[in-house]
Amino acid sequence: MSMSELRVRQAIVESCSQMNASGLNHGSAGNIGVRYGDRILITPSGVPYHRLDPQDIVSLDFDGGFQGNLQPSTEWRFHRDILATRPTVGAVVHAHPPYATALAICRREIPAVHYMIAAAGGNTIRCAPYATFGTAELSSQVLTALQGRHCCLLANHGLIATGSSLQKAMWLALETENLARQYILSLTIGDPHVLSEEEIAINIEKFSSYGPRDE
Repeated sequence: MSMSELRVRQAIVESCSQMNASGLNHGSAGNIGVRYGDRILITPSGVPYHRLDPQDIVSLDFDGGFQGNLQPSTEWRFHRDILATRPTVGAVVHAHPPYATALAICRREIPAVHYMIAAAGGNTIRCAPYATFGTAELSSQVLTALQGRHCCLLANHGLIATGSSLQKAMWLALETENLARQYILSLTIGDPHVLSEEEIAINIEKFSSYGPRDE
């Protein structure tokens, strides 16, 4: 294994720990996939993050074949399909954070209640219809919800965030959860004011150089 690949594997392990420490996820519920050459490095299925080692990260090809003794995440399909259809995406983060998942349970999208929604690439963060985890049907629903967007919610499930790098995908996942929290809190006060499409378009333009830079 090259030092370059080892660094990517280590970054995935560290990001998994960060997901749990930040409250973005718990246990081994979420998963991370990163493009590496003509393959995908993805978290294994069912391994608790506190026991995860760089050697445990699974090397997956775009046909679904994998190397190693551990099975890839049960959600490998949407990681593979997102990376296969969106060449500018370098990493996919999937998690089950409380606020975003609460909205997803209610099958509600996040409207433009804060200008930071521009980070999602549009004036909403859509909620993909429900489909059983790990299925081709779920992957298809995800690809539709991500059209023109960098992240989405999954009905009765969680969220997906993408980025040109793992750092950017992690950043967007955290921002999405924060937007979900702000939206839910605003609903407890009254009727949230939604920003106009024109205002969000201005912010999307500004966001072309916003957020963490690729390393």
